[in-house]
Amino acid sequence: MASVVSVRAVAAGVDVTTLRERMADAMSVFTVVDRTCTRFDTASSLMQANASPDEWHEVEPECFVALVEAYDAYRRTSGRFDPRILGDLVRLGYDRSFRDGTPATAAGEASPPRRPLPRWRPRFRVPTRRVRLGPLPVDLGGIAKGLAVRWAATRLTSLPGGFVVEAGGDLWCSGLAVDGGLWRVGVEDPAGSEGPVAVLAVSNRAVATSSVRVRRWEQAGAEVHHLVDPRTGRPGGAGLQAVTVVGADPAAAEVWSKTLFLAGAADIARLARERDVAALWIDDAGTTRTSPEMAQHVLWSAS
Repeated sequence: MASVVSVRAVAAGVDVTTLRERMADAMSVFTVVDRTCTRFDTASSLMQANASPDEWHEVEPECFVALVEAYDAYRRTSGRFDPRILGDLVRLGYDRSFRDGTPATAAGEASPPRRPLPRWRPRFRVPTRRVRLGPLPVDLGGIAKGLAVRWAATRLTSLPGGFVVEAGGDLWCSGLAVDGGLWRVGVEDPAGSEGPVAVLAVSNRAVATSSVRVRRWEQAGAEVHHLVDPRTGRPGGAGLQAVTVVGADPAAAEVWSKTLFLAGAADIARLARERDVAALWIDDAGTTRTSPEMAQHVLWSAS
């Protein structure tokens, strides 16, 4: 997933050896999700289905659920979240994993905006885990990471103490921290300063951030990033640097952090309010703003 993954737990009422075994079990979820849902390995279930998206394919359980959830997110967001951007990412130069290094600077002309995509109508056969994506390939990206956080957390729910599962900015914070209080989550400054721009206090909540701080590169002399607007095939989120969402589920929080980012500075407040999303965002001027639902979670903010 080209992300730092960690599991932290409060050792309360369970021996350390057992705790470490449970944490290792939770960590193993990420290996499975990465293997089945990555777009950077032609042998993955996702890429096998993408190779001929108009045909039926049997995929592994994790990939099947991720595809179903991606389609559900597509419908819940009225198409604002659309995973059919794999071709756009490749045209922009993002054709290899960031764990293999930053995408090479793409030469030549910048890829122009394309026409809006037709309505997505994938088909699923639940008993046999068969999918027909057609006609465009998909990138599961962040939603698969959010699902991995969800599934890893599920393996730890019976622990008597609190715990945190984190993967590249997507977290699930369960119970209470070691000091008996809420978990404190720093919101990273997308400009790269050492300190956070805000600190959140949460328990039994997911936190997800979509940001252009890391996954950005140049194409034809212009800076581009990985948060692609499915309406144009070009990087979106005009006027924004990062969006953080607090919610009841890691995958849903990931979907809304990206969806709100793509709304851009002009529309994010309206969309967050309409959908009752707890959101915090940093604009290009470095100003931090929040939706009304986020206020209860903000312990401290720099602006």
